[in-house]
Amino acid sequence: MPEFPSAIDCIRSSYDRVADAYAATYFDELKNKPFDRELLLRFVRATVGGRVCDMGCGPGQVARFLHEAGAEAFGLDLSPGMVAEARRLYAGVDFREGDMLALPLEDESLGGITAFYAIVNLPAELRPLVFREMLRVLRPAGLLLLTFHIGGEVLGVNELWGRPITMKFYTLDRDQVLRELEEAGFAIEECVERGPYPPPIEHQSRRAYVFARKPA
Repeated sequence: MPEFPSAIDCIRSSYDRVADAYAATYFDELKNKPFDRELLLRFVRATVGGRVCDMGCGPGQVARFLHEAGAEAFGLDLSPGMVAEARRLYAGVDFREGDMLALPLEDESLGGITAFYAIVNLPAELRPLVFREMLRVLRPAGLLLLTFHIGGEVLGVNELWGRPITMKFYTLDRDQVLRELEEAGFAIEECVERGPYPPPIEHQSRRAYVFARKPA
């Protein structure tokens, strides 16, 4: 599978190139997203206790929200540039580098995982590997809140904020993602959808939010 390491390297280097611009654009995005805030609060209330990891944390806005909501939260991201931005913006939260394909975490060490659009750049063949890694590090009855764009298209984007990037963006079939989660060992508790907030708040796509739990 020689294309997979290069895909991961491209994702890492692309986000490194735009990390400061990404942070400036999205660091305070949740203030305009009441639906997202409510689901994150539901997630905090429904976890089994213990640490919570926001995977693909970017500049740290979700991890900060979880922390301020009372969760023992930290953030993890593939991009060193994104981790540096998150640490600069939110000194009170732990942020670290890590690859979702080989999480630097012990078995059954987390009470919960949030992954807001963390899978949107991954080739389809990699998603089951990521889901199995998530299951591995969750405690029994640990909870995952996964979000993604609904669709089925592959969007080729070569530039963001005037800087060149080399990665793809995938909109995903909802039922396919649910099947992959179940095949990895998760039990689906709920999947809710919403349409986009109006411009300029976010990209105009339909979103899915999946609550999935590791069996007790």
